[in-house]
Amino acid sequence: MTFPRRTFLRLSASAVALPAFARFAHAQAYPSRPVRIVVGFAPGGATDILARIAGQWLSTRLGQQFIVENRPGANGNLATEGIVKAAADGHSLLMIAPANTINATLFDNLSFNFIRDIAPVAGMLRTFYVMVVNPSFPAKTVPEFIAYAKANRGKLSYASAGAGTPQHVSAELFKMLTGVKMQHVPYRGSIPGLTDLIGGQVQVMFDNLATAVEHVRSGRLRALGVTTATRAPALPDVPTIGEFVPGFDVSAQFGIGAPRNTPAPVIQTLNREINAGLADPAIKARLDQLNGVVTAATPAEFGKLLADETDKWAKVIKFGGIKAD
Repeated sequence: MTFPRRTFLRLSASAVALPAFARFAHAQAYPSRPVRIVVGFAPGGATDILARIAGQWLSTRLGQQFIVENRPGANGNLATEGIVKAAADGHSLLMIAPANTINATLFDNLSFNFIRDIAPVAGMLRTFYVMVVNPSFPAKTVPEFIAYAKANRGKLSYASAGAGTPQHVSAELFKMLTGVKMQHVPYRGSIPGLTDLIGGQVQVMFDNLATAVEHVRSGRLRALGVTTATRAPALPDVPTIGEFVPGFDVSAQFGIGAPRNTPAPVIQTLNREINAGLADPAIKARLDQLNGVVTAATPAEFGKLLADETDKWAKVIKFGGIKAD
């Protein structure tokens, strides 16, 4: 999910300008030097913005710099591999993104096992996807879409931001649970796919709510359903897909991880301070702009969520025969 430059600058500046509620930690062993939060994607997206918000908060709370390091490449795998190999002392952290749980199965030659080698520290945010069609498309509801797709078997196409992206696997999960047949049309990012959807070249897309919501509000696209188990605050009148397709639940989960064997007291310190930040009104205001829901959790709860997501996407990737580009 990449944001326009103006939005990115505003959110990043807000993160830097967060009030110094500074309860600096004194005489603590951790952190004893600057901490890096590694992001597997370029600046400007939700993953990067969340890392900067978390880094500024942790800097003021723990009295050491938390520095965001962007290391894009291989859909986030380069960053993850770097953290797996880093010292397990809490001074190198990973900003976990949806790609991590998908990549665990999508790539068959990884040098690491994400669930085994990354220790969950804290959840941060869950964002939504939305099933959108061109307003001229005959179906106005999810059940009508399913009926139309089955009556026109194999004639519909869906756009994604590329092979193995959340947009792609979301559509494949929909196919798996409903039995519809649709052709995949991958694009180099979400925006070109939405452009062709608006132009009528493809029929449907499961896209980031933050990217698609203005097109829905302007009438350029019709939202049939949000992908999460609960309705999205930004589109409260749009039902969930799960209301019609039992078991369908897709969201983008973000949080913080560390190398395995990172000492439990370090993880507990980070978890406590991150959760305190998620409860702070200034940070919550920033997160609201990302069209998401705060997901404060214990390390164990966040770890279970990541494991469940990894298992779900493993089944979908096998079902769809999805291969990394």
